[in-house]
Amino acid sequence: MSFHTHEHNHAHAHSTNTHILRVSLAVIAGFMLVEAAAGWLSGSLALLSDAGHMFSDAASLALALFAFKWAEKAANSQKSYGYQRVEILAAALNGLTLVVMAAWIVVEAVVRAFKPVPVAGGAMLAVAVLGLLVNLFVAWYMLRGEKDNLNMRGAFLHVIGDLLGSVAAVAAGLLIQFYGWNWVDLAASAAVALLIGKSGWGVLSGSLHILMEGTPKGTDLVKIAEDIQKINGILGIHDLHAWTITSKKHAMSCHVIVHGSLTVAEADALAKQVQASVRAHGIGHITVQTEPADGGEACCQACEQTAHEHEHEHTHEH
Repeated sequence: MSFHTHEHNHAHAHSTNTHILRVSLAVIAGFMLVEAAAGWLSGSLALLSDAGHMFSDAASLALALFAFKWAEKAANSQKSYGYQRVEILAAALNGLTLVVMAAWIVVEAVVRAFKPVPVAGGAMLAVAVLGLLVNLFVAWYMLRGEKDNLNMRGAFLHVIGDLLGSVAAVAAGLLIQFYGWNWVDLAASAAVALLIGKSGWGVLSGSLHILMEGTPKGTDLVKIAEDIQKINGILGIHDLHAWTITSKKHAMSCHVIVHGSLTVAEADALAKQVQASVRAHGIGHITVQTEPADGGEACCQACEQTAHEHEHEHTHEH
């Protein structure tokens, strides 16, 4: 018994994503170790604190990298779709940590508003500039990856969150250094927290939607059903379901009602027309079951197709 993973174009994208994550992780982790060592030797709390932020970035990148590597495992009789949902689980975890991090920053800002803590503007500024440069490079480098992959997006937003934090810290450090406005640190932190929280919630909600097998974003089931019913020979449709296996890999199944007098070959031809119609909506993994209208013996065609297998077929318009 053989199992198909339907990788086609995903293999190259995964290879690119994993390479980008490896380089980004090496840069972030390397800077984190240098910063932590410098903070320990100099006794600088600011350096140690920023090293902690870098550690959270490194952890999110490592998680995303692990998910990509795990998702490459072949499908088997127990995991017939493979392990690609691990990417979505990693994205959900990264999204959740972003939301938690944003909430913690807001709480900390409120606490400090009532119990001010002296801020070393000079040390803060130096650390923020170094962190900004590192995060700028990593963010720029990660733009080479897939833009609509939730796993990459979750890791990227961790870096962007730290980048925004560095920008806010540089601005606050300058104002504290020259004007002594310590309150700016709290205001900047709260503003960044809101941005991080909003982005994190977007990744988390998107991941949960996929894990709950919601209809893929941008997919109109009503329009798909209408297009299927325009096919000559299709009398009706029911049990239409569409879901996402992993980023950019969607699946759909449905039952279509046909004339009971059709032969197996004729029913198969109709099923293939249904698949061609559905592929036009960006869905590649399609299962169609035909049912006779007169209640006779059902003629089933479990036809799993991918866009790659049909790139040379003609498109039929009705």
